Amino acid sequence: MAQISDLLWPGRRVLVTGHTGFKGRWLTAWLHSLGAEVTGFSRRVSDAPGVRSVAGDVRDAEAVRRAFEAARPEVVFHLSGYSTVALGRSDPAATYAVNVVGTANVLQAVRESDSIRVVVSVTSDKCYLEQGSDRAYREDDRLGGFDPYSSSKACQELVTAAFRDSLLAPRGVRVASARAGNVIGGGDWTEGRLVPDLVRAALAGTPLEVRAPDAVRPWQHVLNPLEGYLLLAERLWEDETFATAWNFGPDQEDSHPVAWIVERMRARWPGPLLLDVAERPPVREVAVPRVDSTRARTRLGWNPPWDLAAAIDATVEWYLAEHDGRDAHTITLEQIARFSARQAPARDGLIPR
Repeated sequence: MAQISDLLWPGRRVLVTGHTGFKGRWLTAWLHSLGAEVTGFSRRVSDAPGVRSVAGDVRDAEAVRRAFEAARPEVVFHLSGYSTVALGRSDPAATYAVNVVGTANVLQAVRESDSIRVVVSVTSDKCYLEQGSDRAYREDDRLGGFDPYSSSKACQELVTAAFRDSLLAPRGVRVASARAGNVIGGGDWTEGRLVPDLVRAALAGTPLEVRAPDAVRPWQHVLNPLEGYLLLAERLWEDETFATAWNFGPDQEDSHPVAWIVERMRARWPGPLLLDVAERPPVREVAVPRVDSTRARTRLGWNPPWDLAAAIDATVEWYLAEHDGRDAHTITLEQIARFSARQAPARDGLIPR
């Protein structure tokens, strides 16, 4: 079982695109705690301690280039992008512009830099072409996408591979893509996602309309794939053979239906959580976007400690602590420390029923 190195990151210059997003905030906090010199690039400015924040749009090639020139990164984590199927449906053109053209702009800036050694481009488990079977998707399966968001992530994978193989690998720049999805954790307020919507409803005392309670999704805590991204960057630093695609998903036995997630949340939340079951059918998505993470588990030694039950406990703990007035960044660092130490989430303040 591999754990994050305390040797590579101190003093390492790291650029994170999308650092003000859900995953980005957790990743930059973790990198800073490891001693990295972190610069973030996003449309919003972050006030996270220890992170230099550069404002700009990933669709603006010149803004991306200026951010790279200012940061002179050695490692790049590319997380910028539209992140939900619903956003892709509401504005498909912008979804392709951000996820595909934005990725090309980032990789072009990498190509023009003389300081970068490692790039991890984060896409999604929804990048695979739906095969109509129960088999989990492997990294060499066909890419595709029924909806604009999924399709844009498949396109992002193709752009990443083209830059890697034809333009960056010959210059010694090691590029990998990381595929994960359905992450949960504190600080996610994205509308249309189950857990943030549940938290909003609980805090407001209003009922939440639940779609497709029997639908099974492979949820995991946000720290699980982030640990994979960090391990991947470390291996890339030492070994160019890691420059390929990687899945980061939970085991099959940790996949649960929406109703299970809801009941676990209700059992941990110290107050009423009201629900309505939607009468209209849910928007069509890939039936079971489940990925096979054997490559990451065997070659990277990736074996995250928190299963889905622990992930929900940690998520509820985070939101309750922030609601009680605690500093969000401090809560995040505490959970990162417990996760890194392979400790279960704290149960203080959680009320089982």
